[in-house]
Amino acid sequence: MTVRVRIAPSPTGNLHIGTARTAVFNWLFARRHGGKFIVRIEDTDLERSRPEYTENILEGLRWLGLNWDEGPFFQSQRLHMYTAAVEQLLEKELAYRCYTTAEELEALREAQKAKGEAPRYDNRHRHLTPEQRAAFEAEGRSYVIRFKIEDEREIIWDDLVRGAMSWRGSDLGGDMVIARASEAGVGQPLYNFVVVVDDIDMEISHVIRGEDHIANTAKQILLYEALGAKTPEFAHTPLILNMDGRKLSKRDGVTSISDFKQLGFTSEGLVNYMTLLGWSAPDSTQEIFTLETAAKEFSFERVNKAGAKFDWAKLDWLNSQYIHGMAVDKLTDLLIPYWQEAGYKFESGRQRPWLEQLVNLISASLTRLKDAVEQSQIFFTETVEFSEEASKQLQQEGSAAALQGIIAALEQQPQISADSAQEIIKQVVKGQNVKKGLVMRSLRAALTGDVHGPDLIQSWLLLHQIGLDQPRLTRAIALSN
Repeated sequence: MTVRVRIAPSPTGNLHIGTARTAVFNWLFARRHGGKFIVRIEDTDLERSRPEYTENILEGLRWLGLNWDEGPFFQSQRLHMYTAAVEQLLEKELAYRCYTTAEELEALREAQKAKGEAPRYDNRHRHLTPEQRAAFEAEGRSYVIRFKIEDEREIIWDDLVRGAMSWRGSDLGGDMVIARASEAGVGQPLYNFVVVVDDIDMEISHVIRGEDHIANTAKQILLYEALGAKTPEFAHTPLILNMDGRKLSKRDGVTSISDFKQLGFTSEGLVNYMTLLGWSAPDSTQEIFTLETAAKEFSFERVNKAGAKFDWAKLDWLNSQYIHGMAVDKLTDLLIPYWQEAGYKFESGRQRPWLEQLVNLISASLTRLKDAVEQSQIFFTETVEFSEEASKQLQQEGSAAALQGIIAALEQQPQISADSAQEIIKQVVKGQNVKKGLVMRSLRAALTGDVHGPDLIQSWLLLHQIGLDQPRLTRAIALSN
């Protein structure tokens, strides 16, 4: 059997972390078995679907490295297939036209509520005669299409994650609406129906999705049977939970892949983390994975049944590992958009060597790409604000004289290197008979506005290349007097 799996997001919002994790598991399973990974856009909700969400979803999958083999397919372009399948069920008398009004359904729900019963449709129009249907239509009633679900039926499947699963037909809420009402006949088909028609047409072998779809699976198995198709295998993966153990939602803030990208997470770090959200490798100590290496190990035997808690600290750590191991040229490419968004002025072409030197200086201290905005700010601004500690340092006896000595040396030596910068500091220490620590701390405070930061000599060289070191030294001297 050829493995064929799909990810089928709805373009009613941006690509969600939960949908993306489901896509990761589908991709890993397909690659593990040499199968096909298919993208299908479920855009039958015409009122809420938006093309910008479709683009966000596809771009998010591309960014994560989840290249697909077929698609994207769009349900809105396949309506003729769903209508034909509805007609097929009507002809087999496995579905029927239901004329119950919204008011009648509300009255039914209220009556059930008063008795303490779970809401369910009572199948009242399952056996209408042609005369009764004609009478309802003469009243101007529209109809929905309902699929028959027998209360006595037991639906059983062997879930690849959860093992033996069983549902009774009586727990599924009565006969199921598979198409909305329409004055022109069969109306808009609904999710549980169209997903089955699509999966049959695309010969999907395994349906891998979140555990919140389990009740849908019971209904859909009945539809596969009614349409005379082979039922795929199912794997219901654990939900992603917040740290309080509740399902991760918009109330938790960041949930879309584009949000994570904007926060400065790398695609490699984020997809690595999602791989571990509910799955563990045979070697439990292994945590750094590319998609390709994870695919070689992936199996549902190691997917947890319990929900996976989203751990920001773990994601940050993984992300930092990818940043610290990244080639300088690639990291520079990734950081340039963040600097541009922050309004920093530079010429990315002419100043490329300087930018790469800056990246080399700060990369080891980055956890997220966006951290580079704050950590490199001093290299993109004319002046710096002095911290309280820096101001105190510049007020110390001997600080101003040390800085004046450095300026005097720079006037004699316009071009400096790491070695010559160290030599200037030695000359000032010896010439003024002060401690090296005073000179170093004063120089750092003058150049960066702080007493802590990245390597001082490399920072000085970068500022010197763009002519900002002497003006800052002069300003610091004025402050110290």
